[in-house]
Amino acid sequence: MKRVGSVRLWVTLASAGFLLASLLTNAGQIAQLSLDLQGWLWLLLGLGVSLISLMANGLAWAVVLRWLGRRPAWLAVMLLFLSSNLRKYLPGGIWHLHARLRALQRQSDPIPTPQALLAVLLDPVLMAVAALALVAFDGGWSLLALLPLGLLLPRCLNPLMQRLERSRAQSLLGQGASAASAGSLPLDRYPWQPLLAELAFVLLRFAGFACCVQAFELSFNLGWASWLSGFALAWTAGLVVPAAPGGLGVFETVLVLRLSATVPEAPLLALALSYRLVVSAADLVAAAAARADLARLRNSRYC
Repeated sequence: MKRVGSVRLWVTLASAGFLLASLLTNAGQIAQLSLDLQGWLWLLLGLGVSLISLMANGLAWAVVLRWLGRRPAWLAVMLLFLSSNLRKYLPGGIWHLHARLRALQRQSDPIPTPQALLAVLLDPVLMAVAALALVAFDGGWSLLALLPLGLLLPRCLNPLMQRLERSRAQSLLGQGASAASAGSLPLDRYPWQPLLAELAFVLLRFAGFACCVQAFELSFNLGWASWLSGFALAWTAGLVVPAAPGGLGVFETVLVLRLSATVPEAPLLALALSYRLVVSAADLVAAAAARADLARLRNSRYC
């Protein structure tokens, strides 16, 4: 696994280098860009939609828990999800998962470790597959992005989750944990319900991005299907290469590489950076509000 970590680090460094070079090259043109009142209102709307998408993300995780046979307390699960979400910006990209796992284990009626670990790790897998499915909206070779849907068949998903649990056992369960302590649970059906819930979340995430596109009046440069495909690919890359905090740099780099052939690079960079500010602000507001609400629900069960 050290080799995988090294690859992620080099990808992150390469992304950061590319993004910095692009910013320096286009600094003059970016400085000339400005937003009118309507543009700022679109960014404000994007912030609101991004907040809604985060709540949808938390509810999608509750759907995952329900699909695994639990009875989630929907509000408490969503608040736990939101309150831990800022931890994804910490180096390593696992601390938000660690916080959720510990919360499930330490509640008054704790979830068994194998089921809690599966619930925490299955969520990002479903998010990635749902987002990749949206890449296919661009047609052509993009249709290959539908292939990961086959990974969710039980005979493929079970070995995938077992391998993922083994690789994350020590980092999430502690240094004394072993692969055996993870104890993967067999999955015997296709996860349609949680997949559709994650798909709704990613579409809401794109809606926030679309508001930023409108703010810079770039919607006429590209069809919305291509915007959706490019966003989904970049967002998935930022999710699965977590060496950078919150996918910082990876998302922006993939978006620019994917769309710069048809969208001018300077406004595309401004769009990417503005969207990063919008979603980071949404993460901060959602986490602060959720922590305040969780204080009132401190003794409640999540599942």
